[in-house]
Amino acid sequence: MTRGARDESGVAQAAAPPQHGEPQAPYEARFETPYEEPYEPCEDPDALRVSSHGLPPWLDPVVEAARTVRPTQLSRFLPPEDGRGRQSAVLVLFGEGPRGPELLLMERAGTLRSHAGQPSFPGGALDPEDGDPHTTGPLRAALREAEEETGLDPSGVQIFGVLPRLYIPVSEFVVTPVLGWWRDPSPVGVVDPAETARVFTVPVADLTDPDHRVMAVHPKGHLGPAFTVESALVWGFTAGVIDRILHFAGWERPWDRSRQVPLDWRA
Repeated sequence: MTRGARDESGVAQAAAPPQHGEPQAPYEARFETPYEEPYEPCEDPDALRVSSHGLPPWLDPVVEAARTVRPTQLSRFLPPEDGRGRQSAVLVLFGEGPRGPELLLMERAGTLRSHAGQPSFPGGALDPEDGDPHTTGPLRAALREAEEETGLDPSGVQIFGVLPRLYIPVSEFVVTPVLGWWRDPSPVGVVDPAETARVFTVPVADLTDPDHRVMAVHPKGHLGPAFTVESALVWGFTAGVIDRILHFAGWERPWDRSRQVPLDWRA
């Protein structure tokens, strides 16, 4: 399938983009943690870089949020201090479709042992060839996994930010959310049906629409934000990241947190 509609009106109506002055020059993504200042860029023209230069103005609030948000503002589940956990990354890819801004998501195959049938960002564990997990490793992993899972052409993606690493206790993954702008859209779809059930886009306007917002109730009693969009219930880690981006970008609209949707007992 080709990329579809992306999020729109809720973004424009929620908040005017803050002004950042002149766009930043590109810099190499060398950081000890995702929210610290990068080291000086090297002279390698092939180095993977993070840049906010030339982005559409509506992404300004997301750029600012990525620069300033702290880990505890995103989640109470943070990487273990003893270094445990498998390093991984996801690609939070913003594009622009017929309805305006949108996000790329995929639905995991129902036969998988972990998170079966769950909508998610493209992503997965770092491979050795991705490099240092504390520098550019997560960036390469996010792009590589997105290509493997959706057929996305990584050359059309501009990485513009990295959120603090978070932790998924049930799978023991340490996840780095990598923020990208779909500068040059490419066709996407299911590459391996054994891993992915479908690939789809969600308009940000739908994500900010209060009618599409609910609280998911886990069988164990845990509550978390969720979204009913594109015939899917987006919940868990993916919904949590989207919820925090909407909040800190100033796009969130008041919604009824008393609306609850129970999750399947296998969740």
